[in-house]
Amino acid sequence: MAAPKVAVVGAGVIGLSTALCITETCPSCSVTVLSDQFSPNTTSDVAAGMLIPHTYPGTPIHVQKQWFKETFTFLFAISNSPEASEAGIHLVSGWQVFKNTPKEELPFWSDVVLGFRPMSEAELQKFPQHRFGQAFTTLKCDCPPYLLWLEKRLKATGVQMHTRKVADLWDLHSEYNVVVNCAGIGAHQLVGDKKLFPVRGQVLKVHAPWVKNFIRDGDGLTYIYPGIHRVTLGGTREKGSWSLSPDPGTTKDIFDRCCSLEPSLRGAQDIKVKVGLRPSRRCVRLQREVLSRGGVKFLVVHNYGHGAGGFSVQRGTAKEAARLVGECIAALPGSSSRAKL
Repeated sequence: MAAPKVAVVGAGVIGLSTALCITETCPSCSVTVLSDQFSPNTTSDVAAGMLIPHTYPGTPIHVQKQWFKETFTFLFAISNSPEASEAGIHLVSGWQVFKNTPKEELPFWSDVVLGFRPMSEAELQKFPQHRFGQAFTTLKCDCPPYLLWLEKRLKATGVQMHTRKVADLWDLHSEYNVVVNCAGIGAHQLVGDKKLFPVRGQVLKVHAPWVKNFIRDGDGLTYIYPGIHRVTLGGTREKGSWSLSPDPGTTKDIFDRCCSLEPSLRGAQDIKVKVGLRPSRRCVRLQREVLSRGGVKFLVVHNYGHGAGGFSVQRGTAKEAARLVGECIAALPGSSSRAKL
């Protein structure tokens, strides 16, 4: 049969990572990425890109850990290569601090990040309002550089990129054998997923090159994540809000909260405000679906709903989505590796 044609809808970190995994596991495929927005205009460009997992209540912990481990291993190798600076991937050390000792002193990901340990009394003196803390080293993906690096890798393998708004997956049926839905919050409308909801995040990107360590409040609301060129200050978690307009009151609140953790940020300059809508649901939707209309079948793989944790599980979920695409291709009429759906 001719080379199977696969369309990936969405060009954020999940769409691009998934397209890359498909080219690696199905090299005979012709892959196209379709999106109405590419970097620097995606939700992923707003995110800090820190590898600190978000927990999905509807997904088994061992699965989440595997996704995170695969992602960390993949990105660690890049951070240890000559491509690290172009890809915007670097190691960053810091602290997660708590006002009260958490029930779970060892999170499920503690043995995946590097050097995880409880903070010493001397370290905690930096945070007089906090009683407990964890120190560790993790990875950070700076965007746009990381997304642009993924795009470059994809183009080098012959992947096509087209700016196109897909309103209905069936519109792609005549052009592609398999479609992969990585539309993020766009899946709410694209496939009518009512379990998917936005969690609005407002962040500040500031110039404060003296800040070298990340600091994250254990509640996850206040964080300071230093990147290669700018420091991301956050944040908010506004469930159900679709507003992409920055709120000046929120900007002041975020800045004040971050300065209470790191007073030197009062000297930060060139403050830019960004807003993104995290595509949230109880669990990532990572599954195969056979759409049927008038006796015609169309194979779809879904990979969306990563909420605040997309960067931390990007590679793990992309590998699984690529495996599902392989199953779909094997089930196509005339496939040499035919398998039952």
